[in-house]
Amino acid sequence: MKIAVIKYNAGNIYSVDHALRRLGIEASITSDKEELMSADKVIFPGVGEAGSTMNFLRKHQLDKVIKDLKQPVLGICLGMQLMCRFSEEGNAHCMGIFDTDVKMLRPTRHEDKVPHMGWNTLTHVRSSLFKGFTKDEFVYFVHSFYVPLNEFTAAQTDYILPYSSALHKDNFYATQFHPEKSGTAGERILKNFLEL
Repeated sequence: MKIAVIKYNAGNIYSVDHALRRLGIEASITSDKEELMSADKVIFPGVGEAGSTMNFLRKHQLDKVIKDLKQPVLGICLGMQLMCRFSEEGNAHCMGIFDTDVKMLRPTRHEDKVPHMGWNTLTHVRSSLFKGFTKDEFVYFVHSFYVPLNEFTAAQTDYILPYSSALHKDNFYATQFHPEKSGTAGERILKNFLEL
């Protein structure tokens, strides 16, 4: 099985690579169009700022490549947000794979901290990504922007308000949390993705 991790100007690419190695997978880290198109599965990780990252993707025509992929694609954190229509972060026009917008997390009480950073649970899971998942398992989040609940929501998390912690449409899957930093629960999600 050929796994490609999209290489672009974003952080956490190598932590995704390490997580895949723990599962015995040697991934190709690449921005090569042919290599991405011919992979069996593609992972689109991301830590960074939406506006500048979209500019980079457009400049290198990676946005078109990603939208045209027909195999299973997994967007992680910023990767998920860039797959949406628009982000309030940098007023960025994104890829529009998911017809929904990304909004800023705004504290409503003194104890609300932004960014939302740390472990939290998932509810209302409805995707084969979460096969074998229980409601008591925790995954790891670091984010200041969120995707509201919408028709593509595949899991939700409650922090300040209920929001989409995962999305799914056709061959596109995405998580707001970091499976590569989420211990055994995250490893199972990556394994489920690799088995799609």
